[in-house]
Amino acid sequence: MIVMTYNIRYDNPGDGPHAWPHRRDQVASLIRFHGADLIGVQEALRGQMDDLAARLPDHAWLGVGRDDGRDAGEFSAIFYRADRFEVLDHGTFWLSETPEVVASKSWDAAITRIVTWARFRDAATGAVFYHVNTHFDHRGAQARLESARLLTAWIAETAGDLPVLVTGDFNLTPDDPPYPVLTQTLTDTYHASVLPHHGPDGTFSGFEVRPVDDGRRIDYIFTRGPVRVLRHGTLSDHYPSGFPSDHLPVLAEVVLGG
Repeated sequence: MIVMTYNIRYDNPGDGPHAWPHRRDQVASLIRFHGADLIGVQEALRGQMDDLAARLPDHAWLGVGRDDGRDAGEFSAIFYRADRFEVLDHGTFWLSETPEVVASKSWDAAITRIVTWARFRDAATGAVFYHVNTHFDHRGAQARLESARLLTAWIAETAGDLPVLVTGDFNLTPDDPPYPVLTQTLTDTYHASVLPHHGPDGTFSGFEVRPVDDGRRIDYIFTRGPVRVLRHGTLSDHYPSGFPSDHLPVLAEVVLGG
């Protein structure tokens, strides 16, 4: 199956020529062209979710807004191929000391942050697995570290021996302290891929087309359990107007039970 993580940049009219109405067709086209079966998106507002749903008719989605547990604020949602995946369970929790409390925030986090998860059955193989999607805080170093601990603990307590796919904008590089916390139990698909990594290393690009050569890799696909990674890439598809978002999507093709 093909898994993607994509920070689509929130709908900000102040982005001018790069505002969402100018990009939504490009974002959807990129997802369709690369054949993503599962997509973890970050920064999506409810209107953006509706726009993508209308342009990805083969996909359904699940998730909630982080500000009220319903429609307000950014979603860290999961799109999935409705003809292939059966949703067995799903939910959202907050990256805080009280993760069950809607809109809770802790440590030095600047913004409320969430994790959206789903337990799926793959109709193609019968495999049951988890997909977990998140967006760590962009300012709070302690919040990112505690979020990494909370996320990995939740996976250990919840997923049992099932395969787990983790997507997200983690706002950290492999040199930052939370990365070894994550990779103590999770595998970075960048390193696990059978084929060499494709595309630039950096994933934060800005809208303007230029070499993404600073190596700032902050968007990841991790796995846990029996998952074989066939290929991994950072997709630098662009248009004359620029990149479809200020982050580049990351794609991995995986085989569960591999």
